[in-house]
Amino acid sequence: MTPLIFGKTGQVARELARVFAGNDDARFVDRGAADLTDPDACAAVIAASYADVVINAAAYTAVDNAESDEATAHLVNAAAPAAMAKAAALKNIPFLHISTDYVFDGTGDTPFKPGDATVPLGVYGKTKLAGEQSVLAAGGRSAILRTSWVFSAHGSNFVKTMLRLGADRSELNVVADQFGGPTPAAAIADALGTMAAAMVQGHAGGVFHFSGSPSVSWADFARAIMDEAGSACAVNDITTAEYPTPAKRPGNSRLDCSDLQRKFGIAQPDWRAHLKLIIEELGNVTG
Repeated sequence: MTPLIFGKTGQVARELARVFAGNDDARFVDRGAADLTDPDACAAVIAASYADVVINAAAYTAVDNAESDEATAHLVNAAAPAAMAKAAALKNIPFLHISTDYVFDGTGDTPFKPGDATVPLGVYGKTKLAGEQSVLAAGGRSAILRTSWVFSAHGSNFVKTMLRLGADRSELNVVADQFGGPTPAAAIADALGTMAAAMVQGHAGGVFHFSGSPSVSWADFARAIMDEAGSACAVNDITTAEYPTPAKRPGNSRLDCSDLQRKFGIAQPDWRAHLKLIIEELGNVTG
């Protein structure tokens, strides 16, 4: 397999570097090689490559900033993936793309299935949905992997924020009425590696969900982080209304991942086991 991966420093991209560490043909494309705000440049990289599969692990993920910077969010999350997918289709190679639970409205309390109606609440979700639609319309073999609540030992994420704040405070207020599945970036990368290999061999792809298990609230996730880290910082439950943000968050981010297991043999990861490993890693890793 000769993968071309867009993204180099993000959480999933860094884990993909681990997945493909023994593959000398794997190429990671950073901003210097192809600016995601320049869709044509992204397409040109694919056109000039010898890749047999393309993975887009790059995105505009600043959910709140997107509310006031829709143009950039659209370029990165919609226009660039559209150009990538078209370029991959022209070369008849599969294209894998990461998306998000934010394409749903977050109502109810049952896990969303891939075929459920998409009703994004804000700009970030709208641009990610536009990216999905463009990828599927490109005409090639593609796979979209929707995920949620990504965490790792790298970059900015909820786990690292809680550990940082918990080290300085005796208590924290955390939203308790939003529910989802924390998803280890390492597990996402492993899933993409498995999917890419299958699609190189002819798998048709499609739209799939992948998140950690079991589902929890942000507050319960925060308590698990403090407990695993041995922190004395207490976590107090608050409502979404008590923590207003520029972008509206979905109350229900649970994802039904059964299709992915049935068609690729990929099971949901237990985020608790990954959390333990990541906290141990953070004893030696910074940044």
